[in-house]
Amino acid sequence: MTRSKGFLLKIFFFLPAFIILVTFTGAPVHSETIRTVKGTVTRVYDGDTIQLTTPNQTILKVRLYGIDAPETSKTDYRTGQWNIPGQSHAKESARALKNKILGNEIKLDIIEVDQYRRMVGIVRLENRNINLEMIREGYADCYFEYLRHPYRKPFLDARSEAKSAKRGIWSLSEYERPREFRRRFRAQGVD
Repeated sequence: MTRSKGFLLKIFFFLPAFIILVTFTGAPVHSETIRTVKGTVTRVYDGDTIQLTTPNQTILKVRLYGIDAPETSKTDYRTGQWNIPGQSHAKESARALKNKILGNEIKLDIIEVDQYRRMVGIVRLENRNINLEMIREGYADCYFEYLRHPYRKPFLDARSEAKSAKRGIWSLSEYERPREFRRRFRAQGVD
């Protein structure tokens, strides 16, 4: 199957459900699963973004719901030069996610499709909520702005636990949320 056919299939299956969800519920206060898919994690981009290959070889780019991991360094593909440095613990976060799920078959509970056409959802390996583990172990922060019930409380509790224990990102003397880090570089005109 070509990439364009795979993309069209994704749109065919996921877009109608997403439109119905947004149209009839407005801004949801409850995170409901649009669809659940299984697949093998074939790539880990960073601490909160992965590539999932389904049994029919559809490739999905996935953003882990409710978490925001430290930013990795970004390269300007025109010049080959770094234009944004990475944050502290970005490599550790990506490595932790790789060690947890790369090459494994997971279940993805899709909650929404973001502006970059990534599936946003909860990654489950057996009975484990990987999103929650990344927060609890200090490899990612909560993405407060997007957290809704039923995930909000357990994610915030996991954040408090990691922060109290000074795990991962919380061991830094000066922690900057990834969202603020991105905003700061955008303000400087760097994308």
